[in-house]
Amino acid sequence: MRRRAQRQDETRQRIVRAAVDLHTTVGPAHTTDAAIANKAGVTRVTFYRHFPDEPTLFRACQFHGLQRWPPPDPQLWRRLNEPEERLRLGLKELFAYFGVAGPGLTVLMRDAPLMPPELMAFPGRGQVLRTMPIVLAEGWRARGRRRELIVAALKHATAVGTWDSLVRQQGLTDDESIDLLVAMVMAAAEAKTRSARKQASNLDAARRIEPPETAFAQQVGRGPGI
Repeated sequence: MRRRAQRQDETRQRIVRAAVDLHTTVGPAHTTDAAIANKAGVTRVTFYRHFPDEPTLFRACQFHGLQRWPPPDPQLWRRLNEPEERLRLGLKELFAYFGVAGPGLTVLMRDAPLMPPELMAFPGRGQVLRTMPIVLAEGWRARGRRRELIVAALKHATAVGTWDSLVRQQGLTDDESIDLLVAMVMAAAEAKTRSARKQASNLDAARRIEPPETAFAQQVGRGPGI
């Protein structure tokens, strides 16, 4: 009985590995049940015995992906209080991770809009990755519109698509990409401050400019003998 249960578990794991391999290369939207069964070396009957529906299969795949390619833990970044220092550490760890798991994640993200949302919502790597911009944004202690700008910049900086564009497509090194993204986020963090300074400067300049009617009134008030 134990040996039979062990064989069943091995078959199940083989199916999951086959599915994950296809999901991260062909894409989940283009992977068929027949292709998974064929790659796993099992019949369709055996495949459906283990995974009778898509949610059961995707839940297992998400768990397998998290165990096989565990992403960096953003909670550990909280030990750094200085926001730029925290950001650089986070991006360094994340880009190293993308160097291993990024190609497969890029395929998954490409197919995500084609998949039922409930299949992509199971706990897994995506859940961890989505917390990263929030943890990084805490370093600025910003509110309102300024926080929205910072979070938007951080979401872009931590997206696998950004890594794919800068590193894989345009040939930048990790360090070059991180420097570029840190500059972008810091600009977003300072954007409102610069805007406020510009408004204050304009107001100060306006106060220094004397209105023509005021100058005329002063001249009339002085009279010719003054």
